[in-house]
Amino acid sequence: MSSFIQRFSQILVCICFALTLFACAGDPLESGLDPFAPMVFKEGVTKMPANPPNPSTLVPFYVSQQTIFKFAVDTDSISIGADGVTRYIVVMTNPSDGQQAQYEGIRCDSFQWRLYGTLENGSWRENPLSSWRSIQSNVPNRYQASLAQGAFCNFNTQEKNIKTVVQALNPNGYGASRFTGGTKPTNSFGVE
Repeated sequence: MSSFIQRFSQILVCICFALTLFACAGDPLESGLDPFAPMVFKEGVTKMPANPPNPSTLVPFYVSQQTIFKFAVDTDSISIGADGVTRYIVVMTNPSDGQQAQYEGIRCDSFQWRLYGTLENGSWRENPLSSWRSIQSNVPNRYQASLAQGAFCNFNTQEKNIKTVVQALNPNGYGASRFTGGTKPTNSFGVE
């Protein structure tokens, strides 16, 4: 019986040693491929738009009941980047019908936005102090939050299909094609 126990303990020691070696061979820290390590964001190159916003492709969208501004996005300018950034031109109209166009980007994974540049005197001017900022959901002019929540993002991931994004901007749609950045207003471009 003691030879059986001795043999069993030898086999058990060999199995434990083999399992230890097997576990070390696949150690993600050893291989450098830790699937749980935080990803470091690497932004792609961003070029300023070549042209001002196209009035025929501006789609108005709802922001909030408290805003006095009107907002529209140029659907031709929407770019879904492989770096996880959706870039677009937004046009803001004040109550006196003065307009400002901005080229911006939204990151869905971190719920942040960035101002790349503004349209001044018919040409784009890059913003040299541009940095990523948190999207604010509780301010009247929360247009980045409306775009992120209503069209550009699918929860915390980037929407990859441009047709889905454009359809989501439709203020008069129903179901999945209805803009959900907020409740439909009576004060933004006469939408219902």
